[in-house]
Amino acid sequence: MAGMAGLATAGLASCKKVPDWVYVPGKGGHNGETVDLGSGDIGILNYAYALEQLEAAFYTLVASDPFAGCTSYERQLLQDIRDHEIAHREFFKKALGDKAIPTLKLDFSSVNFVSRDSVLATAKAFEDLGVSAYNGAGSLIANADYLLIAGKIVSVEARHAAYIRDLISYGSFADSTVVDSNGLDKSRKPSEVLPIAGNYIKTKLDASHLPS
Repeated sequence: MAGMAGLATAGLASCKKVPDWVYVPGKGGHNGETVDLGSGDIGILNYAYALEQLEAAFYTLVASDPFAGCTSYERQLLQDIRDHEIAHREFFKKALGDKAIPTLKLDFSSVNFVSRDSVLATAKAFEDLGVSAYNGAGSLIANADYLLIAGKIVSVEARHAAYIRDLISYGSFADSTVVDSNGLDKSRKPSEVLPIAGNYIKTKLDASHLPS
């Protein structure tokens, strides 16, 4: 598809078939409607589902057309991350059933997909954000089964984060920007995470009913 490598939004908008998750300027997300994440555990699962949609879409683009100079080793690991993120996304979609939010409109036009630095910097930002989001949402989950799954997912996200960080600067996998002085991963509440993710998620999300 034209514009896939650089995700030039104008090029995508001119294509006959535009993937549902691609943001088209002037049209907004889902006819400009606001998507309510919901309340209770359903709201938290939809919150996680939104973040997994973001990551899965990003790594799908990265793996489909790797950045310039990408080694075979890097390509394989990025494909593995893509597969993990798709599995996470599909888990939440199935668990939520008819309570799942729709496919979100995403905008990666700020990412230069042919640049290693741009791709890895974005991957680092997404992985660090995802880990902190799961850490911050754990205390908001009531169902023990969901909490167990969230714990398993965040551990995989942390492995991704460590790998990406070491690709950028070896040994930076657990620096002070993500691990505090007590040796604990930092956490963010949904109210802190969504504004950051909103730089890439163009569908309007209503998180006002999430537990706090």
